[in-house]
Amino acid sequence: MKLTGAEALIKSLEKEGVEVIFGYPGGAVLPIYDVLYDSKIRHILVRHEQCAAHAADGYARVTGKVGVCMATSGPGATNLVTGIANAQLDSIPMVAFTGQVATHMIGTDGFQEADITGITLPIVKHNYLVKDAKDLPQIVREAFYIASSGRPGPVLIDIPADVSKAQCVYRESAQLNLAGYKPTIKGHARQIKQAAKAICQAERPLIVGGGGILRSRAWDELQKLVRLTRIPITTTLMGKSAYPETDDLYIGMPGMHGTRCANYALTECDLLVAIGMRFDDRVTGKLSVFAPEALVVHIDIDPAEISKNIKARIPIVGDAKAVLKQLLVAVEKEKLEGTKDIEAWREQINNWKKKYPLIYKKDGKLRPEFVVEKTCEITKGKAIIATEVGQNQMWAAQFYKCTKPGSFVSSGGLGTMGFGLPASIGAQVGKPDEVVIDIAGDGSVQMVSQELATAVASKLPINIFILNNGYLGMVRQWQELFYHCRYSSTDLAVGTPDFVKLAEAYGAKGIRVTKKSEVESAIKEAIKSPKTVVVDFVVEREENVFPMVPSGVSISEMIGGEIE
Repeated sequence: MKLTGAEALIKSLEKEGVEVIFGYPGGAVLPIYDVLYDSKIRHILVRHEQCAAHAADGYARVTGKVGVCMATSGPGATNLVTGIANAQLDSIPMVAFTGQVATHMIGTDGFQEADITGITLPIVKHNYLVKDAKDLPQIVREAFYIASSGRPGPVLIDIPADVSKAQCVYRESAQLNLAGYKPTIKGHARQIKQAAKAICQAERPLIVGGGGILRSRAWDELQKLVRLTRIPITTTLMGKSAYPETDDLYIGMPGMHGTRCANYALTECDLLVAIGMRFDDRVTGKLSVFAPEALVVHIDIDPAEISKNIKARIPIVGDAKAVLKQLLVAVEKEKLEGTKDIEAWREQINNWKKKYPLIYKKDGKLRPEFVVEKTCEITKGKAIIATEVGQNQMWAAQFYKCTKPGSFVSSGGLGTMGFGLPASIGAQVGKPDEVVIDIAGDGSVQMVSQELATAVASKLPINIFILNNGYLGMVRQWQELFYHCRYSSTDLAVGTPDFVKLAEAYGAKGIRVTKKSEVESAIKEAIKSPKTVVVDFVVEREENVFPMVPSGVSISEMIGGEIE
């Protein structure tokens, strides 16, 4: 069968089960968009290419499928870069397609030419420059396999305009045989046995769950392990929602803005079972004093992460779901040999939880923590929560207690402002029957507010809850604490738009809340609406996120958040 390169591409995407592409057209991808016009694949037209990548990212997180985005050559391709880097650092399966100038013009600095394969090389799992249309079916199959297998990540495919137009004989892709790419899925039996023995003999064990649990959909196995061992558990920002946060054994998020209980437990534990996490600096604080008494069991699909930051005494390379299944069997056997009583440790954990709860000032003022807490109460912790980055993100992580796996969508490694709104669009497309809420800051949301048009045009009932304090809040907090309240370029009060009018200008619903008494009714009105809704919560301007671990110290050295 003879097809054009563009036809071969779309046919290959349909074979991969692609249902939606987030993108923005331009000259170099017109042949692809012309074929897409008659395809069964849904196209979501974003208003900025960066947001195509973020939307594909959000879609991938909530569905477990590969997210797909597309942009034209030159500036279209370079606008994808931030979203691709975000997906790389958070291990999100994504395939990004870019247009390119015709093959004979590559290297001539032609109109809208950019070396996007060279630009993205450090921030992708792999990338391709397609030189022959007949190679497209095989390249597409390889790209989706690479993006979704092992440690997931983004793959970029750059397609010159003449390749899209060229005729080729379409042949389905052959068997995959990628030399040197063989991800380890199952853990080593001896190391599994050692880990099981360590778990049963520890007196102060702690489990830390990371994003790898969500990427491998291993939340059932994680819950079984916690129930079997009765070991307290903390989850990182990227692991949030992997374990029900209303459970007695859950102790909150660790790290810079984690709970005192989680940070004290990490400091005092004698066994640390780390699953699908990479010991990011926001979790560990000063490395030399992190978990100083712990024997570390580190489970990760990526061997490069094992002992990269924290030395693992028992390293286990493998997929979290597969390894946890093995570990459950091994622990069951080991328990027959006897296990240490950790009741005293659980009691210590419970004492910390009671003594150091997450708190904020409860008075007549409208505080952001109250908004998040009330949102959690009304949705029963079951909504899909996307966040922007900064204070709003940390308040969401602290006060929204997720009870549904895979329901927290946030930019971790790159910390990308403007992530939440487009990610919530992708999440709503992927899960159309779920309540999707973007907990936003007024600074972050202004970076991508044009995507309200995308949500409205696509008839997506997403809810954007803006915690509007008129500042770049987290930067201002650092300036208050460490720069003598010299608020250099962080005050947004002058020039911030009227978010209700902005929402209405795009055809969305706008609600403003200035009093505590208005919060509950506004949240309920928003989530019941079939429209895109923006709720502008005008909160206390100089509220801080506490507890907080300053840079360069142990995570046990927290400031703020004490009961007065």
